[in-house]
Amino acid sequence: MSLILYDTYQRALRPFVPIHADHVGLYCCGPTVYDYAHIGNLRTYLFEDLLRRVLEFNGYTVRHVVNITDVGHLVSDADEGEDKMEKGSRRTGESAWEIAERYTRAFRDDVAALNLLEPTIWCRATGHIAEQITFIAELERKGYTYRTADGVYFDTSRQDDYGYLARLDRDGLQAGKRVELGDKKIPTDFALWKFSAPDAQRQMEWDSPWGRGFPGWHIECSAMSAKYLGPWFDIHCGGEDHIAVHHSNEIAQTEACHGTRLANFWMHGYFLQLDDAKMSKSNGGFLRLATLRERGFDPLAYRYLCLTAHYRKQLNFSWKALDAAQTALARLREAYSRWPAGGEPDAGQIERFTAEVNQDLNLPRALAVVWTLVKSDLPDAVKRATLDRFEPVLGLRLASWKPMVAAIPASVHSLAERRQMARAARQWAEADALRAEIAVLGFDVEDTVGGFRLSPTASTAQV
Repeated sequence: MSLILYDTYQRALRPFVPIHADHVGLYCCGPTVYDYAHIGNLRTYLFEDLLRRVLEFNGYTVRHVVNITDVGHLVSDADEGEDKMEKGSRRTGESAWEIAERYTRAFRDDVAALNLLEPTIWCRATGHIAEQITFIAELERKGYTYRTADGVYFDTSRQDDYGYLARLDRDGLQAGKRVELGDKKIPTDFALWKFSAPDAQRQMEWDSPWGRGFPGWHIECSAMSAKYLGPWFDIHCGGEDHIAVHHSNEIAQTEACHGTRLANFWMHGYFLQLDDAKMSKSNGGFLRLATLRERGFDPLAYRYLCLTAHYRKQLNFSWKALDAAQTALARLREAYSRWPAGGEPDAGQIERFTAEVNQDLNLPRALAVVWTLVKSDLPDAVKRATLDRFEPVLGLRLASWKPMVAAIPASVHSLAERRQMARAARQWAEADALRAEIAVLGFDVEDTVGGFRLSPTASTAQV
């Protein structure tokens, strides 16, 4: 059953065919570590984790690279303003190096809490300055750069198809836009290397053939992806906000340097909406994963919530929706934990699940298959074995979850025994009344061949 993915570059669904026989090259734009990641950022990384899991579900070995932007990302996409790392340093009172380390650790903690698969390679922008300088020098040698008072810029006028990824209307953009300490030739030109201001010393700066300074934001991804995956690899991912500028510029640089558009597929996750507004770190108001935990929510409930919406659809976040996701996850965990091991997976259910995830990662429909399985008349051992086959895609850690062990009061045991006697006497109304009384006390009673089984209700179980 072939895997179909949506390619932003071609604006079409396409069958996925790997470039290399031994691996799939996957590059995902990572965080700019000047602050904590918010749950909108994390939705993008959940989409990318899902993509990797589906690739592996289809039998591919994935070489997964994620960058850490710890220098060069300015507060404006127009190459104006200060470096976000320097700004974050002033906000916190720590050095830029210290906040980069602190927020990188925090991001990786979120990765672990959401059960995201660790990438094959983490790579920091500050650890690859030499590669970026070499890349810029090659662009200069080929005539794609020019200098201004504040840096070295890429000349997008050299490419007739610049901005094709975003379908940019270049003629509609105003020319002559000013940048700090210099002039771009046209608005779409972008910084490859920025010079340090002569009257101030930056915390992060390096010598280069063009002067002391630091790399632009876009060059790091082109240089590092080429180093670890080659200049032509399978899939490049990021958020939808990367399409118009960051990813368009990555493509321009790589076309100029290597003659490729960098990746065969360009894939983008869509925003998380909060009160009809995009969640953003830059405005200072955002929800962290830690905020959800403080409100009593399991991080995997947020993972489940993100699975309920297609990655190319914006997802509206609300506490009510998260609560519903947590309830659904608790029901799934409870069902799985009751089913015995040792069964054989059901081929028909696996085929239906595979068809959905292979149709451009359609997890909402795949979840519908999961619940059809849960409610089916298949033997419980078969259900468990089948769900075990789904779990590498879902990533919900079902096998490691255990119900909370709670002491069952003697009074509850007594009620259950009275109910069993009522059932034996076919006094169904009394048996139902006793079940309701047991439920009020926070327990479920399940009838078995050997008698009954008591357990805490889902609301009191570990979630």
